[in-house]
Amino acid sequence: MTNFKKAVRKIHLWLGLASGLVVFIVAITGCLYVFQKEINESYYEELFFIEKRNTTALPLSVLLSSAQTTLGKDKPVNFITCHRQADRAWEFGAYKEGDKSALTYFGALTYHQVACVDPYTGKVTGVIDYKYNFFNMVKYLHWSLLLNTCYGQPIVGYATLLFVIMLITGMILWWPKKWNQTNINNSLRIKWNATFKRLVYDLHKVPGFYAMSIALIISLTGMVWALDWFQKTVYVVATQSVTPPVYVATKSTATAVNTTSPLDIAFDHASRLFKKEERIGVSLPGSKDGYYSILGYRGKETYYNFDELRYDQYSGQLLYRRNYDPKNRGEQLIGMNYDIHVGAVLGLPGKIMAFVGSLVAASLPVTGTLIWIGRKRKRKYVAVV
Repeated sequence: MTNFKKAVRKIHLWLGLASGLVVFIVAITGCLYVFQKEINESYYEELFFIEKRNTTALPLSVLLSSAQTTLGKDKPVNFITCHRQADRAWEFGAYKEGDKSALTYFGALTYHQVACVDPYTGKVTGVIDYKYNFFNMVKYLHWSLLLNTCYGQPIVGYATLLFVIMLITGMILWWPKKWNQTNINNSLRIKWNATFKRLVYDLHKVPGFYAMSIALIISLTGMVWALDWFQKTVYVVATQSVTPPVYVATKSTATAVNTTSPLDIAFDHASRLFKKEERIGVSLPGSKDGYYSILGYRGKETYYNFDELRYDQYSGQLLYRRNYDPKNRGEQLIGMNYDIHVGAVLGLPGKIMAFVGSLVAASLPVTGTLIWIGRKRKRKYVAVV
């Protein structure tokens, strides 16, 4: 082994020891979370799915009132998800942050509950407490190690950065000295009938090679959220400009002509504009000058391809519209970040790739540690002899 590869191996080893535990937790929780939508919908089938009807949905304000009664006045609904599917209940969520200085996720979140409502009858099919939902806790273990975001996310972000460096150093170590048939076979195949030590080594380097590109994409998209400087770098590279995206400030006017049901006026107008969208998301105003933000998502599972409409909360009149297409490349790329991260941008095949890539990534710290322990024991044995 050359001096260069010896140095690379030391870097690979020490970065792995420094970040291995965090990488394992983040990767295995990411693997678990990939298919959370399908599993949640199966587990809560009676809440999410309803009997198909050939009638129109009740006014959104009526459904909101039904959901609010169930959740209680102390938990005001602030977001709604409406589905185009005729057999889907609509979701009315109440979310409130907790103590910003709290150490853990549980102190940083006061509540997060969702009432599922039959849009044709107004009946509440059930309530899900997402604060203690298994997959939501998996998500926040993945997001910030179940710590408050301000504490946990930097740890996750920089551990992921170390993992990216390890993927690169791992590729350097994997690269055969000579590209003959024997070296190629040793580098691309697992020798299942080998000794335990050799098997562990193969399980580290071979799956790591095959999953490297997927693991790298997942890691880089994760860093976009966790590290602010990295997100800004991605934006600048994508747009080839340091000019930030234009944000248009919008406010409702309390002196506007009040109507009896501004939410229904706004939602009905948005529904006519969003005829082909798979689902519509509604954010309710949280202040006197706030507005209804209504998003039309074109994909059943993706979040990046949407148009936004903003409406006055007093009159229900349209204040602003922004479509997806005019966004610059940086905005579009960062907007796609979640869908790329979980593989949803490529549909089911993409999610399967994300699942396998995350599973392999989770295995690397384990097999890497076993290799290190084996070499450490060997050195001790040689020293004793």
